[in-house]
Amino acid sequence: MPGPRRDRPALLLLLGVLLAADLYFHLWPRARRELAAGVPGCPCRRRPLPAAPPLSSRPASALRRLFAHPLYRPAAPPGPAELLLPVRETLRYYRRKAARWNRRHKLYREELNLTSPVAPLTLRPEASWLQFHLGITRDGLYPRSSPVVDRLLRDMQDFTTISADYSQDEKALMGACDCTKIVKPSGVHLKLVLRFQDFGKAMFKPMRQKREEETPEDVFYFVDFQRHNAEIAAFHLDRILDFRRVPPTVGRLINITKEILEVTKNEILQSVFFVSPASNVCFFAKCPYMCKTEYAVCGNPHLLEGSLSAFLPSLNLAPRLSIPNPWIRSYSFDGKEEWEVNPLYCDTVREIYPYSNGNRLLNIVDMAIFDFLIGNMDRHHYEMFTKFGDDGFLLHLDNARGFGRHSHDEISILAPLSQCCTIKRTTLLRLQLLAEPEYRLSDVMRESLLQDPLAPILTEPHLLALDRRLQLILKAVRKCIDTYGEAKVVANDTTQPEAPASDRVKLTT
Repeated sequence: MPGPRRDRPALLLLLGVLLAADLYFHLWPRARRELAAGVPGCPCRRRPLPAAPPLSSRPASALRRLFAHPLYRPAAPPGPAELLLPVRETLRYYRRKAARWNRRHKLYREELNLTSPVAPLTLRPEASWLQFHLGITRDGLYPRSSPVVDRLLRDMQDFTTISADYSQDEKALMGACDCTKIVKPSGVHLKLVLRFQDFGKAMFKPMRQKREEETPEDVFYFVDFQRHNAEIAAFHLDRILDFRRVPPTVGRLINITKEILEVTKNEILQSVFFVSPASNVCFFAKCPYMCKTEYAVCGNPHLLEGSLSAFLPSLNLAPRLSIPNPWIRSYSFDGKEEWEVNPLYCDTVREIYPYSNGNRLLNIVDMAIFDFLIGNMDRHHYEMFTKFGDDGFLLHLDNARGFGRHSHDEISILAPLSQCCTIKRTTLLRLQLLAEPEYRLSDVMRESLLQDPLAPILTEPHLLALDRRLQLILKAVRKCIDTYGEAKVVANDTTQPEAPASDRVKLTT
């Protein structure tokens, strides 16, 4: 049996020394501080930490401050809004459409001998896309503060796709539908209609150009790429300007194999998928021109960025007019329109119905300001709901050719403003507010775009270009006021009370 180890007492002595040192240098000073805290008049008594300020008193974000500004609040408690759609008729219509889709889907599966059970699609009245449709009023596509829009953006980002098809534009080019209902078919870009598990639909535009790339100077606007991030940014800018005329749009990474190819019933769409030499899945549009494998979009190997824009109500429920823009550009390489050569062109427009009275011309100026900020030269038509008549708001659709060149400001886009010298008072006040350092347009846009899952959406030069272009707009307004006077230039379209002095925005600068 081995004897006791001689080094054990030394080890115990070392441990005792370490314990005593810990008590003396760490535990005893802490105990003294704790005891002294309760002794009256002790100079070393600990002071309680200041309580955290309540959430309501903490500094708000620039975007939240902007939307809390009096200019973004209604002047009085809103009365019954003039809705675009009747609730009961709308629910009946979409229930019939859902039932028809279920029947067709069942027949399609039977033709393919697919026997696995699939639950029929049910229409839920609380679905975000349906609530979005039912919330459209004469004032805009959605209320200023709308939780439905935020929920719709999340649903379009997360929900499973159950079908994919070409848009009506591409079908028109292939002779598959009535072209008279199409604004202007184009095969330069590629877009698809995706349907989700809640029966909602969105227009999908894939990524064609990287964010840091600029459109070359020699490229004409009508053959420019359409950019998915421009669609996303246009929605955020439209909301910041309080126009609310762009459908809710969000970015999403799409698995083009599982979420497009495997769910589409369109044989033509199925036929344009292929695998590239780099083993990436690609597809292209099927149309008479610019629609070849050279213009395909490819995943990495399956995932592809894109924008999803919520569909507007069916034309059967809410008919829309498609009207040529009076300041339409020439879509040829050498042609010029009258407004491009005649500085008095607006005098002619003012004599033509419906621009001779009402708000139509003012709405055109709003649209021109919006297009100038995003750099969109491709506004050949505009649409509006027929129910709201001549003074209804204009829909700002198809904004994918915006944000192409941050280094160039296309002043000709502002022709409706500079030639007609008229602007809504509310529009001018909000533009001036967004030029203030506290609400700088680039800052609120940067913050708003960070909410998108594909952020960053715009590069910093594009954001700074917004501030520069805003100053050019205000400069054009000042020039008009200096020439014709404020009373003739600024149209009073509101009865809002004056903002508090601390938040007041000067009308003229």
